[in-house]
Amino acid sequence: MRYVAFLGSINVGGNRLLMEDLRSALRYGDFADVETVVASGNVLFTHDEAPSEGLAEKMAWIVKDEFDIDSMVTVRTRDELAATIAENPFAGDGAENVVHTLFLPDDPGEHQVKSLQIDHEGRGNERMAAGAKCLHIDYADGVGSSKLTGEFIARRLGMNGTARNIRSMKRILAKMDELDAGES
Repeated sequence: MRYVAFLGSINVGGNRLLMEDLRSALRYGDFADVETVVASGNVLFTHDEAPSEGLAEKMAWIVKDEFDIDSMVTVRTRDELAATIAENPFAGDGAENVVHTLFLPDDPGEHQVKSLQIDHEGRGNERMAAGAKCLHIDYADGVGSSKLTGEFIARRLGMNGTARNIRSMKRILAKMDELDAGES
């Protein structure tokens, strides 16, 4: 089964990690056909079919053990990634570089999302919508100037996540399809 892992805190904030080193470490951890897409913690791999949560925990443990980096890891199948892109309500009308999905380890609770929206009111033009194990965000005025930070979101949702923009997710999905077509 082919999966994609999204690793948080990779090549940001001083957590420098060469993708070749990451690929090598994961291969020794029984992850096969390991490829990285962009140097920001997007890992494509095959593995015996297993629960995504278990694969995420295993990968996070390897990253901590090998590189001393605490990384929030989420794992999705190809179909889960495609569904996440399709369910993003902002994907069609926002710029692909500012419309993001914050991948989460679990579904955000309705109460937590409402709290986040209320606490953010008046702080910016961002739009948010809950999704399946994610939060979709349109950073209308750009991510860099936004007050809707990962820390702000994590405090309200009670969990950390790692975000990718629509452009990156489409590129990753295309790469997964390319790899699957090459195996046929």
